[in-house]
Amino acid sequence: MSDRAPQWVERRLPTEESSQLIDLVRDIVQREIAPRAAEEEEAGRFPREVFTLLSESGLLGLPYDSEHGGGDQPYEVYLQVLEELAAARLTVGLGVSVHSLACHALAGYGTKDQRTEHLPAMLSGGLLGAYCLSEPASGSDAASLRTKAVRDGDDWVITGTKAWITHGGIADFYTVLARTGAEGARGITAFLVPGDAAGLSAAVPEKKMGMKGSPTAQLHFEGVRVPDTRRIGDEGQGFAIALSALDSGRLGIAACAIGVAQAALNEALGYATGREQFGRPIADFQGLRFMLADMATRIEAGRALYLEAARLRDAGRPFSRQAAMAKLFCTDTAMQVTVDAVQVLGGYGYTQDFPVERLMREAKVLQIVEGTNQIQRMVIARHLAGPESR
Repeated sequence: MSDRAPQWVERRLPTEESSQLIDLVRDIVQREIAPRAAEEEEAGRFPREVFTLLSESGLLGLPYDSEHGGGDQPYEVYLQVLEELAAARLTVGLGVSVHSLACHALAGYGTKDQRTEHLPAMLSGGLLGAYCLSEPASGSDAASLRTKAVRDGDDWVITGTKAWITHGGIADFYTVLARTGAEGARGITAFLVPGDAAGLSAAVPEKKMGMKGSPTAQLHFEGVRVPDTRRIGDEGQGFAIALSALDSGRLGIAACAIGVAQAALNEALGYATGREQFGRPIADFQGLRFMLADMATRIEAGRALYLEAARLRDAGRPFSRQAAMAKLFCTDTAMQVTVDAVQVLGGYGYTQDFPVERLMREAKVLQIVEGTNQIQRMVIARHLAGPESR
């Protein structure tokens, strides 16, 4: 493990308030997250107390309205907070992104009464959320999901299985997409399901390559009864709600990826400038200097790409194509940079004494979640050339 002081990114933020917000995040990172990250990841421990602290500090609802407990921050700022958190521990950064994704449906499509009743606790009341779209046989083809919600008087009864759910089994609420009508995208509806609902259970968490501290599990809905007052949006509107959430969620993953890449670069720089071979630091050798230069360039390009997409979102302009591009480029960057960081450290990079091997394992999942990078390429191509001919 490197004992160097943190190498903070120099940020250009829109307001003094947002600069103070980043200072707060960095203080929490140094005191509460970074010192225990490696040990807790190895032990597979989820840091619920950190999420409680983040909620108490106003950091779990940053991009939402203050009227319901949010932080009134633009996405440009929120994403940079995610980057800082992910650089310290991806379980935390990605967890905040997933929580924000789980709040999106209610914040954007809920009724006034629903938002008043539920959002304050979701955004700043210590609750933790999860997002339930994927299923065992429905991943990239999300519109083919099979979990059903059947109307029974004033209630809906949900039956089925969701898969790959971050925070599965520990979340306080789940935003669930279920089929209420015909096959295809137009037969899907969104629901807000309490984490302690009768008939809801979680399988044993998946045994993953990385992010061992973040539980990922299947959720089983066995006749889970939800009142119609917890239906979000209109019947059949669920898939459109899901797609709008995913555009924003992809930006969250992009920011997390750049955080992981930045952490790996910092470790590589610390090692390369401190390690001597042949009587001089290995950072003096051109082969390594070029690697470090390429790593830094990819990170800067990725950061600029996700921030540009965020500014489009903040301005109310279309940003779906840019979100897909940011997710694609930033996560590919995280994978390449972490692989290169391991190479810079040589044999030490392959050991758990340094964090780069963990960062490399964690980077891989970012190319998969929120739509694989192959799906991102499809999205981008459709924006450029139109839908595929059938």
